[in-house]
Amino acid sequence: MDTQQHTDSMRPVLEAQDIVRVLTRIAHEIVERAKGADDVVLLGIPTRGVYLARRLAAKLEEITGTKIPVGSLDITMYRDDLRMKPARAIGRTEIPGDDIDGRLVVLVDDVLFSGRTIRAALDALGDLGRPRAVQLAVLVDRGHRELPIRADYVGKNLPTSLRETVKVQLQEEDGRDAVLLGQRTAQAAGQ
Repeated sequence: MDTQQHTDSMRPVLEAQDIVRVLTRIAHEIVERAKGADDVVLLGIPTRGVYLARRLAAKLEEITGTKIPVGSLDITMYRDDLRMKPARAIGRTEIPGDDIDGRLVVLVDDVLFSGRTIRAALDALGDLGRPRAVQLAVLVDRGHRELPIRADYVGKNLPTSLRETVKVQLQEEDGRDAVLLGQRTAQAAGQ
């Protein structure tokens, strides 16, 4: 089954306007919790987390009038499944201002599932400096944690079964904004 057919069989749980609304809410929550955004740095986890981090930075700037540093954090070499799937392209880490020491770093990702991606991100972050605090913002939390990790900011809690799959589509990567829910195909389950 090709990706387009698979996507066509999925039902939307968030549409474009919903994504705008939840990112606006998350931005307000960050400002409230951080008592401003003066020392906030957003780091997106590639691929879609980077786009979401940029969108959050724009929302934070609208709210606070302050330009928020935004970058990306490649976790490829920190993943715990490298032995099982060794062939991977290494991405790029971009730290705005080249310094996270003493800052509030908000990691941004599209879907929180097992927690392993975030564990890898924390390991990668530890090699880059010592933030004052690290928080996590995700568009969707689908449950099924394998590690004791939780998001500080969640766009939508979406309880799923392990037979279901969540697909985030963003304009920058996919040509549309949506969060889709569907059944895992036999091909996807083997990956």
